[in-house]
Amino acid sequence: MSKVTTTITRTTDSVGIIGLGIMGGSFARNLVRAGWKVVGFDISKARCADLSKAGVTIAGSVAEVMAAAPIVMTSLPSLKAIDTVAGEIAATRAPPRIVLEMSTIPLEDKQRFADTISRAGHIPIDCPVSGTGAQAETRDLILYPSGDSVAIASLKEVFADFTRGWYDVGAYGNGSRMKYIANHLVAIHNVASAEAMILAEKAGLDLDIVVECIGNGAGASRMFQMRAPLMAHVTYQPATMKMSIWQKDIDTIRDFARGLDAATPLFDATLPIYEEGLRQGRDEEDTASVFSVMGGKGK
Repeated sequence: MSKVTTTITRTTDSVGIIGLGIMGGSFARNLVRAGWKVVGFDISKARCADLSKAGVTIAGSVAEVMAAAPIVMTSLPSLKAIDTVAGEIAATRAPPRIVLEMSTIPLEDKQRFADTISRAGHIPIDCPVSGTGAQAETRDLILYPSGDSVAIASLKEVFADFTRGWYDVGAYGNGSRMKYIANHLVAIHNVASAEAMILAEKAGLDLDIVVECIGNGAGASRMFQMRAPLMAHVTYQPATMKMSIWQKDIDTIRDFARGLDAATPLFDATLPIYEEGLRQGRDEEDTASVFSVMGGKGK
């Protein structure tokens, strides 16, 4: 496998992004604002048109992105899409690239992606993102890159321009493991926030004041700070994390914990609540909608 020996910089290099949805689109916009040339591809013509207006150079294929940029990020909505793109990357004749797979998917699928592109001479980085779509817009994200440490170090200028921090967490796959643990807490804190807001509502408190007081106190969490305002006003769209997509992440965490024979009683207690949200048809709503699932009324 080829090795990277220099730092990728905005003055000499381009960044490729395959998948221009909520997350990938935000990565692209922030990198363009920071002065990077961004080359993007998405099967959605509407997304491509929108990102073109933001200054992203739209490619006609995965192969065109690979030809244009030494670093390529994949931000894709499904395992099928990830496998398809991996095959397309492997089929290109591009020089060796650093390819960051940004999704939260099972380890075996992340490894299959790495194996596919490695055989074509590219450097895979497992690089999950901690944060929501709303956080991505404001660069309030943390990255957990894992894999080739030299390649990861070469990306520090790129990371600095669309996140607030990153941690090299070691061997390939550790990024995904770290993300599962982060999302385990997100699942719990989101439901805990809804429970607290319902308790406050039943106590007759003004929910806007609750958001401010609790959000700045010792009981706060990032999930409370982000989701409690949505709960207070029953504002679940546009979603920062759709319930349908979140269910995929929850399934991954559950299987990960069971594979390690790790007890997760608090996490397990949240599962029926999210499942009930889907039964109620809340697939496209923000995960803050567990507030309504649990009986919250809002303002």
